[in-house]
Amino acid sequence: MKKFQISSFLSQLLLLFFVILWIIPTFGLFISSLRDKDLLAISGWWTSLTTTKVNEIYRMSGMTEQIFEDGFFVVRGSLFEDNSGKKIETFGITSKNINEFVVGEIASFKDNSQVTVNEVGEYIWKSEKEFTKKKGKRLFITALSPPSFTFDNYKEVLFKEGIGQAFLNTTAVALPSTLIPLIICSFFAYALTWMKFFGRDTLLAVIIASLVVPLQMSLIPILTIYNDFGALFGVAAKSYPGVWMAHTGFGLASTTFLLRNFIKSLPIEMMEAAKVDGASHYDIFLRIILPLSIPAFASIFILQFLWCWNDLLVGLVFLDQVPSEIILTAKLKELLGSRGENWEILTTGAFVSMTVPLFIFFALQRYFIRGLVAGSVKG
Repeated sequence: MKKFQISSFLSQLLLLFFVILWIIPTFGLFISSLRDKDLLAISGWWTSLTTTKVNEIYRMSGMTEQIFEDGFFVVRGSLFEDNSGKKIETFGITSKNINEFVVGEIASFKDNSQVTVNEVGEYIWKSEKEFTKKKGKRLFITALSPPSFTFDNYKEVLFKEGIGQAFLNTTAVALPSTLIPLIICSFFAYALTWMKFFGRDTLLAVIIASLVVPLQMSLIPILTIYNDFGALFGVAAKSYPGVWMAHTGFGLASTTFLLRNFIKSLPIEMMEAAKVDGASHYDIFLRIILPLSIPAFASIFILQFLWCWNDLLVGLVFLDQVPSEIILTAKLKELLGSRGENWEILTTGAFVSMTVPLFIFFALQRYFIRGLVAGSVKG
């Protein structure tokens, strides 16, 4: 008994370790998606609740904002937006010495104009000569930036970068690609388990053997067959029906095998009693098998949906990379090439792609666990 308790404690400790190992990067990705892009570029997500020292460049207003006051031409303004919360420590007028002056000191440019900057970013730039340039001079500042979070990253990603459309496209791919094989395999698994017909064992052996066939080997031959059928019936091979059938074909063997194992664990006495009462196979399937197999269906739904949602290869082969068809993983791959330095875009896009799988898993996790352990204990 003592050995069993120690083993149980170690297994729970190991499980807790893996849970933490999974939660930490997920939480970090979520925090990073809400951070300001400037802070995200210079500090990690674990510093999001602390004040960060930042070096930034701003440009003062030009000639259009000048006024004549006490014998000087003066330009007043603010480097920061309202309620930014930043506090300047030092500033400079050249990139060679960005910390040359502290706030409140007077800095002189080569044209003899002078500027002073206070702690909250308000500046006064004055000159004896009239300002003639539309753009003002640059200021280099070192400031303390408080923790800040924003939804601007989500607005840009969803509405400007095309992630929102890709999200809808992926939903249009994943849902049918999950439900179609789930419906087919439910009838298929029941037939392989409780119906007797010629070649049943051979068919089951073929299904098990097909599990070892690499998906990559069959992509091009299947696409070629789709093109031939598409040309025959005037339907494009690279389309939603094409990718639905591809996912169905690739997922049908595994879903059938898993569901058959669950159905086989159900008490045979129930089926025999139903047959004695005059129930057909169709009645047994609808009134007995389906209600008892909900945990198994939920498990298979989660596994198939996550595979379809996170798939990149099948989506690249069977869909065109146009805005109306491109899926999330392909869009993220595209952004990684074009916006690889914009961490706020990549982290936000990655977290958007995780939201639906997380929701599906947490919503159905109790069925998922029951489905995985079902049939493992007799009685």
